[in-house]
Amino acid sequence: MQTDIHVADLRKTFVVPEREAGLRASIRSLVRRKHREVRAVDGISFDIAPGEVVGFLGANGAGKTTTLKMLSGLLYPTSGEVSVLGHVAWRREKDFLSQITLVMGNRNQLQWDIPAVDSFEMNRAIYRIPQADFRRSRDELVELLEIGDLVRKPVRNLSLGERMKAEIAGAMLHSPRVLFLDEPTIGLDVTMQRRIRTFIAEYNRRRGATVLLTSHYMADVQALCRRVIVIHEGQILFDGDLSALATRFAAYKTINVVLDDPSQDLRPYGEVVSKNGERVTLRVDKADTSRIAARLLNEHLVTDLTIEDPPIEDVIERVFAREVTF
Repeated sequence: MQTDIHVADLRKTFVVPEREAGLRASIRSLVRRKHREVRAVDGISFDIAPGEVVGFLGANGAGKTTTLKMLSGLLYPTSGEVSVLGHVAWRREKDFLSQITLVMGNRNQLQWDIPAVDSFEMNRAIYRIPQADFRRSRDELVELLEIGDLVRKPVRNLSLGERMKAEIAGAMLHSPRVLFLDEPTIGLDVTMQRRIRTFIAEYNRRRGATVLLTSHYMADVQALCRRVIVIHEGQILFDGDLSALATRFAAYKTINVVLDDPSQDLRPYGEVVSKNGERVTLRVDKADTSRIAARLLNEHLVTDLTIEDPPIEDVIERVFAREVTF
Protein backbone atom coordinates (compact mmCIF):
# COMPACT_ATOMS: atom_id res chain seq x y z
CA MET A 1 0.00 0.00 0.00
CA GLN A 2 1.27 3.47 -0.88
CA THR A 3 1.67 5.68 2.18
CA ASP A 4 2.34 9.36 2.79
CA ILE A 5 3.11 8.77 6.48
CA HIS A 6 4.84 5.68 7.86
CA VAL A 7 5.48 5.26 11.60
CA ALA A 8 7.09 2.14 13.07
CA ASP A 9 7.75 1.51 16.79
CA LEU A 10 8.16 5.24 17.43
CA ARG A 11 9.31 6.23 20.92
CA LYS A 12 10.15 9.47 22.68
CA THR A 13 11.48 9.57 26.23
CA PHE A 14 12.18 12.82 28.06
CA VAL A 15 14.59 13.01 31.00
CA VAL A 16 13.28 15.57 33.50
CA PRO A 17 14.88 16.85 36.74
CA GLU A 18 13.17 15.95 39.98
CA ARG A 19 13.65 17.34 43.49
CA GLU A 20 11.71 17.99 46.66
CA ALA A 21 10.66 21.45 47.77
CA GLY A 22 12.68 23.43 50.29
CA LEU A 23 16.10 25.05 50.72
CA ARG A 24 17.86 21.87 51.79
CA ALA A 25 16.61 20.01 48.70
CA SER A 26 17.74 22.92 46.51
CA ILE A 27 21.27 22.79 47.92
CA ARG A 28 21.38 19.00 47.63
CA SER A 29 20.33 19.18 43.97
CA LEU A 30 23.41 21.34 43.19
CA VAL A 31 25.60 18.35 44.06
CA ARG A 32 23.50 15.41 42.95
CA ARG A 33 20.45 16.08 40.83
CA LYS A 34 17.80 13.41 40.50
CA HIS A 35 16.16 12.69 37.19
CA ARG A 36 13.31 10.56 36.00
CA GLU A 37 12.26 9.32 32.58
CA VAL A 38 8.91 10.24 31.06
CA ARG A 39 7.76 8.10 28.15
CA ALA A 40 5.73 10.51 26.08
CA VAL A 41 5.43 8.14 23.11
CA ASP A 42 5.91 4.42 23.75
CA GLY A 43 6.23 2.31 20.60
CA ILE A 44 3.44 3.42 18.26
CA SER A 45 3.07 2.26 14.64
CA PHE A 46 0.66 3.29 11.87
CA ASP A 47 0.48 4.15 8.16
CA ILE A 48 -1.58 6.86 6.49
CA ALA A 49 -2.41 6.69 2.79
CA PRO A 50 -2.33 9.69 0.41
CA GLY A 51 -5.43 11.85 0.77
CA GLU A 52 -6.59 10.32 4.08
CA VAL A 53 -7.96 12.54 6.85
CA VAL A 54 -7.23 10.81 10.14
CA GLY A 55 -8.25 11.89 13.63
CA PHE A 56 -5.52 11.52 16.27
CA LEU A 57 -7.31 11.42 19.60
CA GLY A 58 -6.20 11.30 23.20
CA ALA A 59 -6.46 13.03 26.55
CA ASN A 60 -4.03 15.79 27.57
CA GLY A 61 -0.58 14.28 27.97
CA ALA A 62 -1.38 11.22 25.84
CA GLY A 63 1.45 11.95 23.39
CA LYS A 64 -0.42 13.55 20.50
CA THR A 65 1.55 16.78 20.18
CA THR A 66 4.87 15.03 20.77
CA THR A 67 4.05 12.66 17.92
CA LEU A 68 3.14 15.51 15.57
CA LYS A 69 6.37 17.31 16.42
CA MET A 70 8.37 14.20 15.54
CA LEU A 71 6.43 13.75 12.31
CA SER A 72 7.14 17.36 11.32
CA GLY A 73 10.82 17.11 12.29
CA LEU A 74 10.74 19.41 15.32
CA LEU A 75 11.69 16.61 17.71
CA TYR A 76 14.22 13.81 17.30
CA PRO A 77 12.78 10.45 18.44
CA THR A 78 14.43 8.25 21.02
CA SER A 79 13.98 5.30 18.67
CA GLY A 80 11.79 4.07 15.83
CA GLU A 81 11.12 5.02 12.23
CA VAL A 82 9.27 7.96 10.68
CA SER A 83 8.86 8.53 6.96
CA VAL A 84 6.77 11.40 5.58
CA LEU A 85 6.48 11.60 1.80
CA GLY A 86 9.54 9.37 1.64
CA HIS A 87 11.66 11.69 3.82
CA VAL A 88 13.16 11.08 7.25
CA ALA A 89 11.37 13.84 9.13
CA TRP A 90 14.08 14.93 11.59
CA ARG A 91 16.59 15.57 8.80
CA ARG A 92 14.36 18.54 7.87
CA GLU A 93 15.41 18.54 4.24
CA LYS A 94 14.29 21.47 2.12
CA ASP A 95 12.13 19.29 -0.15
CA PHE A 96 10.43 17.80 2.92
CA LEU A 97 9.69 21.13 4.59
CA SER A 98 8.26 22.56 1.37
CA GLN A 99 5.57 19.84 1.31
CA ILE A 100 4.30 19.80 4.90
CA THR A 101 2.82 22.21 7.40
CA LEU A 102 2.19 22.13 11.15
CA VAL A 103 -0.63 24.26 12.54
CA MET A 104 -0.90 24.50 16.32
CA GLY A 105 -3.99 26.23 17.62
CA ASN A 106 -2.18 27.69 20.63
CA ARG A 107 0.89 29.03 18.74
CA ASN A 108 1.36 32.14 16.61
CA GLN A 109 3.37 32.37 13.43
CA LEU A 110 2.08 35.68 12.09
CA GLN A 111 3.83 38.90 13.08
CA TRP A 112 1.72 40.63 15.72
CA ASP A 113 2.12 44.27 14.67
CA ILE A 114 1.77 44.03 10.89
CA PRO A 115 -1.11 42.99 8.63
CA ALA A 116 -1.39 39.28 7.88
CA VAL A 117 -0.88 39.95 4.18
CA ASP A 118 2.64 41.22 4.94
CA SER A 119 3.40 38.04 6.89
CA PHE A 120 2.14 36.11 3.88
CA GLU A 121 4.72 37.92 1.76
CA MET A 122 7.43 36.90 4.24
CA ASN A 123 6.34 33.28 3.92
CA ARG A 124 6.46 33.58 0.15
CA ALA A 125 10.09 34.64 0.39
CA ILE A 126 10.96 31.89 2.90
CA TYR A 127 9.47 29.16 0.71
CA ARG A 128 10.62 30.87 -2.52
CA ILE A 129 7.16 30.62 -4.02
CA PRO A 130 6.94 32.08 -7.54
CA GLN A 131 4.84 35.24 -7.60
CA ALA A 132 2.16 33.79 -9.88
CA ASP A 133 1.78 30.65 -7.72
CA PHE A 134 1.79 32.75 -4.55
CA ARG A 135 -0.98 35.07 -5.74
CA ARG A 136 -3.10 32.15 -6.92
CA SER A 137 -2.68 30.26 -3.64
CA ARG A 138 -3.19 33.38 -1.51
CA ASP A 139 -6.37 34.38 -3.32
CA GLU A 140 -7.78 30.84 -3.13
CA LEU A 141 -7.10 30.62 0.61
CA VAL A 142 -8.53 34.09 1.26
CA GLU A 143 -11.68 33.07 -0.60
CA LEU A 144 -12.07 29.69 1.13
CA LEU A 145 -11.51 31.18 4.59
CA GLU A 146 -13.52 34.36 3.93
CA ILE A 147 -10.81 36.73 5.20
CA GLY A 148 -10.64 39.23 2.33
CA ASP A 149 -11.23 42.23 4.61
CA LEU A 150 -9.14 40.91 7.50
CA VAL A 151 -5.71 40.28 6.01
CA ARG A 152 -4.97 44.01 5.76
CA LYS A 153 -5.53 44.64 9.47
CA PRO A 154 -2.71 44.31 12.02
CA VAL A 155 -2.90 40.83 13.51
CA ARG A 156 -3.24 42.27 17.03
CA ASN A 157 -6.59 43.80 15.98
CA LEU A 158 -8.11 40.47 14.93
CA SER A 159 -10.34 38.32 17.10
CA LEU A 160 -9.15 34.85 18.04
CA GLY A 161 -11.24 33.23 15.31
CA GLU A 162 -10.13 35.74 12.68
CA ARG A 163 -6.49 35.30 13.67
CA MET A 164 -6.78 31.52 13.52
CA LYS A 165 -8.11 31.68 9.98
CA ALA A 166 -5.27 33.99 8.98
CA GLU A 167 -2.76 31.64 10.69
CA ILE A 168 -4.10 28.71 8.67
CA ALA A 169 -3.91 30.68 5.43
CA GLY A 170 -0.29 31.61 6.16
CA ALA A 171 0.56 27.97 6.84
CA MET A 172 -0.96 26.81 3.56
CA LEU A 173 0.53 29.30 1.11
CA HIS A 174 3.13 26.82 -0.16
CA SER A 175 0.35 24.29 -0.96
CA PRO A 176 1.51 21.51 1.39
CA ARG A 177 0.69 17.90 0.60
CA VAL A 178 0.62 16.84 4.27
CA LEU A 179 -1.13 18.81 7.05
CA PHE A 180 -0.40 18.24 10.72
CA LEU A 181 -3.19 20.07 12.55
CA ASP A 182 -2.92 20.27 16.35
CA GLU A 183 -6.17 21.63 17.82
CA PRO A 184 -6.83 24.08 14.95
CA THR A 185 -10.26 25.08 16.36
CA ILE A 186 -9.31 25.40 20.03
CA GLY A 187 -11.02 28.31 21.76
CA LEU A 188 -13.19 29.21 18.76
CA ASP A 189 -16.94 29.65 18.81
CA VAL A 190 -19.20 27.10 17.11
CA THR A 191 -19.61 29.13 13.92
CA MET A 192 -15.88 29.65 13.50
CA GLN A 193 -15.19 25.97 14.20
CA ARG A 194 -17.59 25.03 11.43
CA ARG A 195 -15.88 27.37 8.97
CA ILE A 196 -12.45 25.92 9.77
CA ARG A 197 -13.79 22.40 9.30
CA THR A 198 -15.34 23.35 5.98
CA PHE A 199 -12.04 24.81 4.83
CA ILE A 200 -10.04 21.70 5.79
CA ALA A 201 -12.52 19.43 3.98
CA GLU A 202 -12.45 21.61 0.87
CA TYR A 203 -8.64 21.83 0.86
CA ASN A 204 -8.46 18.05 1.13
CA ARG A 205 -10.92 17.68 -1.75
CA ARG A 206 -9.18 20.17 -4.04
CA ARG A 207 -5.56 19.20 -3.35
CA GLY A 208 -5.84 15.58 -2.26
CA ALA A 209 -3.85 16.52 0.85
CA THR A 210 -3.17 14.06 3.67
CA VAL A 211 -4.35 15.32 7.07
CA LEU A 212 -3.52 14.18 10.61
CA LEU A 213 -5.81 16.07 12.98
CA THR A 214 -5.86 16.31 16.77
CA SER A 215 -8.88 17.87 18.42
CA HIS A 216 -10.84 17.77 21.67
CA TYR A 217 -13.96 18.76 19.72
CA MET A 218 -15.66 15.59 18.52
CA ALA A 219 -17.61 17.63 15.98
CA ASP A 220 -14.29 18.24 14.17
CA VAL A 221 -13.51 14.53 14.07
CA GLN A 222 -17.00 13.42 13.07
CA ALA A 223 -17.18 16.00 10.26
CA LEU A 224 -13.75 15.28 8.77
CA CYS A 225 -12.47 11.81 9.68
CA ARG A 226 -13.58 8.33 8.76
CA ARG A 227 -10.56 6.80 10.51
CA VAL A 228 -9.32 7.58 14.01
CA ILE A 229 -6.26 6.63 16.03
CA VAL A 230 -6.72 6.72 19.80
CA ILE A 231 -3.56 7.14 21.87
CA HIS A 232 -3.33 6.86 25.65
CA GLU A 233 -0.20 7.19 27.78
CA GLY A 234 1.95 7.04 24.66
CA GLN A 235 0.42 3.84 23.26
CA ILE A 236 -2.20 3.24 20.58
CA LEU A 237 -5.45 1.80 21.94
CA PHE A 238 -7.45 1.85 18.71
CA ASP A 239 -6.83 2.39 15.00
CA GLY A 240 -9.79 2.01 12.68
CA ASP A 241 -13.08 3.42 11.41
CA LEU A 242 -14.76 5.99 13.61
CA SER A 243 -17.99 4.01 13.46
CA ALA A 244 -16.16 0.86 14.62
CA LEU A 245 -14.98 2.67 17.75
CA ALA A 246 -18.48 2.66 19.20
CA THR A 247 -19.00 -0.95 18.14
CA ARG A 248 -15.83 -2.09 19.88
CA PHE A 249 -15.87 -0.02 23.05
CA ALA A 250 -19.48 0.91 23.79
CA ALA A 251 -21.10 -1.52 26.20
CA TYR A 252 -24.56 0.02 25.80
CA LYS A 253 -27.01 1.44 23.29
CA THR A 254 -29.74 4.04 23.61
CA ILE A 255 -33.39 3.35 22.89
CA ASN A 256 -35.57 6.35 22.03
CA VAL A 257 -39.22 5.47 22.49
CA VAL A 258 -42.39 7.54 22.04
CA LEU A 259 -45.30 6.24 24.10
CA ASP A 260 -48.99 6.73 23.59
CA ASP A 261 -49.26 7.07 27.39
CA PRO A 262 -46.33 9.23 28.64
CA SER A 263 -47.15 8.47 32.31
CA GLN A 264 -45.76 4.92 32.01
CA ASP A 265 -42.69 4.14 34.16
CA LEU A 266 -39.92 2.66 32.00
CA ARG A 267 -37.28 2.32 34.70
CA PRO A 268 -37.64 -1.51 34.80
CA TYR A 269 -36.39 -1.61 31.19
CA GLY A 270 -33.15 0.32 31.63
CA GLU A 271 -31.61 3.57 32.82
CA VAL A 272 -33.86 6.53 31.95
CA VAL A 273 -31.45 9.11 30.52
CA SER A 274 -34.04 11.74 29.63
CA LYS A 275 -37.78 12.27 29.35
CA ASN A 276 -39.32 14.97 27.18
CA GLY A 277 -43.07 14.78 26.93
CA GLU A 278 -43.95 11.49 25.24
CA ARG A 279 -40.34 10.72 24.28
CA VAL A 280 -38.18 8.70 26.67
CA THR A 281 -34.49 7.85 26.16
CA LEU A 282 -33.23 4.65 27.78
CA ARG A 283 -29.66 3.38 28.17
CA VAL A 284 -29.46 -0.41 28.03
CA ASP A 285 -26.74 -3.05 27.81
CA LYS A 286 -25.79 -3.79 24.22
CA ALA A 287 -26.49 -7.52 24.64
CA ASP A 288 -30.03 -6.84 25.93
CA THR A 289 -31.05 -4.26 23.32
CA SER A 290 -33.16 -6.50 21.08
CA ARG A 291 -34.90 -8.21 24.00
CA ILE A 292 -35.79 -4.91 25.71
CA ALA A 293 -37.00 -3.34 22.47
CA ALA A 294 -39.28 -6.35 21.90
CA ARG A 295 -40.63 -6.07 25.47
CA LEU A 296 -41.41 -2.39 24.99
CA LEU A 297 -43.31 -3.09 21.77
CA ASN A 298 -45.25 -5.97 23.32
CA GLU A 299 -46.10 -4.35 26.66
CA HIS A 300 -46.80 -0.72 25.69
CA LEU A 301 -48.54 1.30 23.01
CA VAL A 302 -45.44 2.58 21.18
CA THR A 303 -45.81 5.13 18.39
CA ASP A 304 -42.08 5.28 17.58
CA LEU A 305 -38.92 3.43 18.62
CA THR A 306 -35.31 3.88 17.47
CA ILE A 307 -32.07 2.24 18.60
CA GLU A 308 -28.82 4.19 18.40
CA ASP A 309 -25.17 3.82 19.29
CA PRO A 310 -24.03 6.11 22.13
CA PRO A 311 -22.56 9.53 21.27
CA ILE A 312 -18.96 9.14 20.17
CA GLU A 313 -17.91 11.61 22.89
CA ASP A 314 -19.11 9.14 25.51
CA VAL A 315 -17.21 6.31 23.87
CA ILE A 316 -13.96 8.29 23.74
CA GLU A 317 -14.38 9.34 27.38
CA ARG A 318 -14.77 5.71 28.43
CA VAL A 319 -11.68 4.72 26.43
CA PHE A 320 -9.62 7.43 28.13
CA ALA A 321 -10.94 6.45 31.54
CA ARG A 322 -9.99 2.80 30.84
CA GLU A 323 -13.49 1.63 31.61
CA VAL A 324 -13.17 -0.87 28.76
CA THR A 325 -11.52 -4.23 28.49
CA PHE A 326 -8.76 -4.39 25.93
